[in-house]
Amino acid sequence: MKFAIAGVSGNTGKVAAEALLAGGHQVRVIVRDAAKGAAWKQRGAEVAVADLADDKALTEALRGVDGAYLLVPPAFGAESYLAHQTQVVDTFEKAIAENGVPHVVLLSSVGAHLPEKTGPIKGLHRAEARLGALPKTRLTFLRAAYFIENFAGSLAQLGEGVFPTFVAADFAFDTVATRDIGAVAAGLLAEGAPAKNQIVELSGPKVSARDVARALSEIVGKPVTVAEAPIGILGGILEGAGFSKDLAALYVEMTEGLGASRIVFEGNHRTAKGTTTVRQVLEPIVTGKR
Repeated sequence: MKFAIAGVSGNTGKVAAEALLAGGHQVRVIVRDAAKGAAWKQRGAEVAVADLADDKALTEALRGVDGAYLLVPPAFGAESYLAHQTQVVDTFEKAIAENGVPHVVLLSSVGAHLPEKTGPIKGLHRAEARLGALPKTRLTFLRAAYFIENFAGSLAQLGEGVFPTFVAADFAFDTVATRDIGAVAAGLLAEGAPAKNQIVELSGPKVSARDVARALSEIVGKPVTVAEAPIGILGGILEGAGFSKDLAALYVEMTEGLGASRIVFEGNHRTAKGTTTVRQVLEPIVTGKR
């Protein structure tokens, strides 16, 4: 079987492509820059150069494949993040329909069943509705929990032994490592197209900020304490980190929804379980030993 894989320059797509190649499948990686495809070509993959917002290029990238793994790439500086998501989904819809791709695994999110008050997840709710209506394609919506890797964005005060959080320190929620997302996506593609569209809810460890601080303490060999920060300052922090004002506001809304237990799994779908721990993800980031 031949599969087209997006996101191979990031985390989930890279793992998915590697797993499928190791399983003896034909793989076509989708990259924006041909230079980033050179290493994949050496490993036996085909390389398609396409921006995921370019419908003509993506249509060519999906031609003749049995399945594809797609995700909406981030655009931190987008003036309207939901408009960016809509543009990418427009492209997906056209390219998938033009080729009649039998099976697409779309990276979605916990909370994607909700139409509002979920920040950027709203765009994935809309994507599921639109792509799920394609008549010739079976969709697997891989609803992943909060990425463990996201905690790496809160390590600026680690040298002072502090880990900040914008939800309650002891509030535990579902998380998952991106490597587990990629592995599960590869497995779903290798299964072949399901009889009907399906949702897969993927979670790993359920952790709190205090659990993350404990893992960080083990990594650095000294105590790390949790500092609960007011949600009102989060938007400014994100803007200072390069987020557009629009996206910062969406992330604040998502964080509020997470902390209020609004953004949770629907609970009546197929499930998958990631096994990677918080420490396994954060240790190479903290120590620089990848």
